[in-house]
Amino acid sequence: MEHKMRFAVVGCGYIGKRHATIIQEHSECELVALCDILPKQDLGLDVFQQPFFSDIDELLQAELPIDIVCICTPNGLHAEQSLKAIRKGKHVVCEKPMGLTKAECEEVLYEALNYSKQFFCVMQNRYSPPSIWIKNVIEQKLLGDIFLVHADCFWNRDERYYKGRLDDTASWRGTKAMDGGTLFTQFSHFIDMIYWLFGDIKNINANFFNFNHQDLTEFEDTGLVQFEFVNGGVGSLNYTTSVWNKNFESSLTVIGEKGTIKIGGQYMNEVVYCNVEGYEMPELPASNPPNNYGHYQGSAANHHFVIQNVVDVLKNRKMVTTNGLEGLKVVEIIERIYGKAYWVTSTRS
Repeated sequence: MEHKMRFAVVGCGYIGKRHATIIQEHSECELVALCDILPKQDLGLDVFQQPFFSDIDELLQAELPIDIVCICTPNGLHAEQSLKAIRKGKHVVCEKPMGLTKAECEEVLYEALNYSKQFFCVMQNRYSPPSIWIKNVIEQKLLGDIFLVHADCFWNRDERYYKGRLDDTASWRGTKAMDGGTLFTQFSHFIDMIYWLFGDIKNINANFFNFNHQDLTEFEDTGLVQFEFVNGGVGSLNYTTSVWNKNFESSLTVIGEKGTIKIGGQYMNEVVYCNVEGYEMPELPASNPPNNYGHYQGSAANHHFVIQNVVDVLKNRKMVTTNGLEGLKVVEIIERIYGKAYWVTSTRS
């Protein structure tokens, strides 16, 4: 009988606990260990009886029977900790982003190949029914040539997120070194959707603003981005974390030669409009609710699909859903957007 896929989770905040719970409940998985810099008693981990470590080096030196390490720590640690796990002979599941620079992502990919280890990027929005549906529509070229793609991401992230104690000290949020920027933390899933559906971009122009986060972040809270697609057509992305009180919407509008589609809702979880020549839209399964982090919410709660893909890949059943190269491309696109941006540091007197 094949052994279960044995996981360790590094970083036991909301997402880390989500990973741990899904792994523990999966019939083909075993949760072997947990790791976080905070004491276990402060993290709400009472339901987990596995060995607990306060340092990833201690975890990896313990020589436990671990096949896969889930990296669920602050953004600025993802590449460094992924490299440590890979060099100890472990496969890696890494929360977005896989790094904060293209260069460190390339190092992760090089070492994964060097050690013959799989690297999985968590881009769970790809599993939502509207995402799967529109991917098929694009691949079948039902819209013909793509003329215009526009994404809106209007969310709330205020002092409750940046300063409130949630499941950690929250001190890394809002810093360039550990957070990276709004596109890395809040909206990389939507950069991934644009790249996954339409390919790479070029001729980027961007304007950044900081309307009401001057005391909370070292980067923008609002951005207006325009670009062209390498494959043809133009695109734009408008985003903000300055929506009052709660998230408003995340939407994607696609205008093509033979039709128009809009996916909307708070998390691109609903098909709002579909008018395509000679096409009748099928009824889609219901989308999963968003990840709930207490007083704020994130993208769709699809992590169980991610863990299932890890199991399927390592048991030679399927291909990786989001591979390391795709994770690198998302980081590289974000890096290029930031490199092209015109910054307005403050817009309030």
